[in-house]
Amino acid sequence: MTETRAARPVTVDPREIGKFARMAERWWDPEGEMKPLHALNPVRVAYLRDRIAAHFGHAADSGNLSPLEGVSILDAGCGGGLLAEPLARLGARVTGIDAASETIKAAKAHAERQGLEIDYRRTTAEELADSGARFDAVLAMEIVEHVAELDSFLCACGDMVRPGGVCVVATLNRTMKSLLMAKIGAEYVLGWLPPGTHDWRKFVRPSEAAAALRPAGLRVREVKGVAFDPLRGDWHLSGDTDVNYMLLAEKP
Repeated sequence: MTETRAARPVTVDPREIGKFARMAERWWDPEGEMKPLHALNPVRVAYLRDRIAAHFGHAADSGNLSPLEGVSILDAGCGGGLLAEPLARLGARVTGIDAASETIKAAKAHAERQGLEIDYRRTTAEELADSGARFDAVLAMEIVEHVAELDSFLCACGDMVRPGGVCVVATLNRTMKSLLMAKIGAEYVLGWLPPGTHDWRKFVRPSEAAAALRPAGLRVREVKGVAFDPLRGDWHLSGDTDVNYMLLAEKP
């Protein structure tokens, strides 16, 4: 179902928005608080490039510099634009939304300095969905564990996917392994993230994400794990979805 839904619950958590708004000017510092996202970005961008290009029948080989040419993409919870910018460089028509005005200002300023045209807006997923906006692909990357109402947020994202389009969700699984590695390990042992960045209780199981997308007519096509290789110091796709994973759903 894609019609406007009455009285959508507010999905914005003011505490989360305030937390990330305070980091707005440091989104592009690869050694700052967003260092883990900078490290994750290559595998995220490659996954999105390959899956979205394949879905729409575009070549994604090294000879095609714009494999996402003409594809409209919404980056919901775009932050400072770490995903929006590389996707725009790959040819996509990118809209980025975030509830924090400070973050949107920082994203706009950075894109302008790079000479990139990205439609950044300070708004929420439910507001944009109710406006009738529709996209070929909707991304909810590292955001669902920070929203106040998971089902409403993902349903709004799903409503904005055009028939024949896709939605990609990237988040943290709620398992004991993720509690030890992504919460205790990343925040308190390794210091990859500031303490308090995540609430493990808000981590999302793949089955929960799939159930939240189903009312909007989406069906999961793939769930892929993302794992860290301590020897190489980088992230890669994996069959292990116990901690980080990406979920791709499509709308017939």
